[in-house]
Amino acid sequence: MAYNNKNKNKGNNSRLQNGPKFDPNHKNKAPQNKVNGGVFTYTGSITVNELAKQLGQNPSDIIKYLFLNKKSMVTINSVLDDEIIGELCLNYGYDFKKEKVVEMENFEELDIVDEDKDLTERPPVVVVMGHVDHGKTTLIDAIRSSNIAGGEAGAITQAIGAYQKEVFGKKITFLDTPGHEAFTAMRARGAQMTDIAIIVVAADDGVMPQTKEAIDHAKAAGVTLIVAINKIDKPTADPDRVKQELMMEGVIAEEFGGDVIFKEISAKKNIGIDDLLETILIVAELKDLKANPNRYALGSVVEAQLDKNEGAKATLLVQNGTLKTGDFVVIGNHFCRVRKMVNEYKKVIKSAGPACPVVVTGIEDVPLAGDRFMAYPDEKIAREIATKRTLNAKEKDMQKTSALSLDDLYNQIKEGEVKTINVIIRADVQGSVEAVKSSLMKIDVENVKINVIRATAGSITLSDVILASASNAIIYGFNVRPDAAVRAKAAEEKVEIRLHTIIYALIEEIEAAMKGMLKPIEKEVVIGQAEIRSLFKASKIGTIAGAMVIEGQLKRDSLIRLLRNGVIAYTGKLGSLKRFKDDVSMVKTGFECGFTIENFNDIKEGDIVEAYEIQQIARN
Repeated sequence: MAYNNKNKNKGNNSRLQNGPKFDPNHKNKAPQNKVNGGVFTYTGSITVNELAKQLGQNPSDIIKYLFLNKKSMVTINSVLDDEIIGELCLNYGYDFKKEKVVEMENFEELDIVDEDKDLTERPPVVVVMGHVDHGKTTLIDAIRSSNIAGGEAGAITQAIGAYQKEVFGKKITFLDTPGHEAFTAMRARGAQMTDIAIIVVAADDGVMPQTKEAIDHAKAAGVTLIVAINKIDKPTADPDRVKQELMMEGVIAEEFGGDVIFKEISAKKNIGIDDLLETILIVAELKDLKANPNRYALGSVVEAQLDKNEGAKATLLVQNGTLKTGDFVVIGNHFCRVRKMVNEYKKVIKSAGPACPVVVTGIEDVPLAGDRFMAYPDEKIAREIATKRTLNAKEKDMQKTSALSLDDLYNQIKEGEVKTINVIIRADVQGSVEAVKSSLMKIDVENVKINVIRATAGSITLSDVILASASNAIIYGFNVRPDAAVRAKAAEEKVEIRLHTIIYALIEEIEAAMKGMLKPIEKEVVIGQAEIRSLFKASKIGTIAGAMVIEGQLKRDSLIRLLRNGVIAYTGKLGSLKRFKDDVSMVKTGFECGFTIENFNDIKEGDIVEAYEIQQIARN
């Protein structure tokens, strides 16, 4: 079905194939309930009367059948569930099939099938995954002959990068995903965009937690695994141990009867890189990867950010079709007319075909990494769909917020007082925003919760400061810096801005802040005991006890317990404390003293006074 596109690409009919179908009102109409070739096809709920008409039966016969066989009382207007519809169809000699209706705004769910004649070979999309510091980015450095890792804070990849390289006359698209556990969600999205996953494992370190997570994500996404055992140039390298450890994770090398290709490399010394690339191309050829370049583009957002000069921009991976400058696109929930496209080398390009990563500007707002995008034939359709998606998203957020509020209220009643730290997160790219937010939400400190009231990509703004002031929030900036006006406003409003470039430091700092909000643990410590050996009565003072300190020390104003025959007779506080006639602040073991007990005179010889104090211990 061709798009009815009168406004653009005149003369380029090749691009008008295989798009989603639109009626003149741009609405995706649901297919009709009907019987065709002995099969009853329906889309949603259906009443007894409607089903009877389709099956050529009398409604009373259906009602009678259900009463006798299902013990179910129904009327002509009763709505039937899928199980009953299926049983009735079979009873009257029909097969049945329920078709799912997908609204055009839910384009992620559309089942778009291209004809074989329109398909051409496309480059494989390869994700590089593994544990932190095992050499993923260094591997891509070696492939691209570039130096990505050298420009990254702490030499840790902080966002997904997308790069395309031509090797042996064919192109390969690489996604470099972060290895730190904070970026689990980003890694998961990376795997779902790809065909082949290279699991990088250091030969001197072996299988680590993020290695296992990467394998799980790759398997869940159904991608082909290739294991690159890196750092084989090191004296402590032990590739056989790595293979054994991976076998325990269900990743079995071909040499052991498995189906996973293992390659030994040194990204730093450029050993085995060509062999690895050749293997990728062989695997891609076996997978027979194809796409239709002659249709409107659809794909995924790899990364997104707010640029102070160009506005919202996103790295898109075109997964089918061809994206061109000037196209009308819905990216996530936002409308975009593609103003400019650049490749990873910042070279302006006019079109991007299947498996091509490209940075796009012209978006209304910053989408989320992992969002889907789709191009449409004209601006009106794209704007309508973006508006519907935005409204749907807001409705879901409202429902979610309401539910959480009720849960939080219940939990606060159940658990007692709960302290909350309000946080505003600003980061350079959307993927980092999500990683920081996800990490903060994982921090588990009893009776302290983090409430992220805003989390967006872009620099810290005056609006953030005003919101923080109104909500008593802390602003955390990740790879961003506030300008002078924002700093001045923050100082005026007494809003704290914390800036970080390494996620570890940010998480540790806010975790410490959470623990600092907790009331210290109160621990009772016995500091001394005294045995009462004599009593003196004073009309104005009351009973004065003459005692010997037998353990530790007594302090003036100490908290005390009066023990009589091992049973607590009174709990209170020391009054005066004297040595002979002098007031003293403390009496140690082996010394005699005299003291009174506040508001208590029923003291007897032989009683033991136990002094204690409450020490406050900060929580770890």
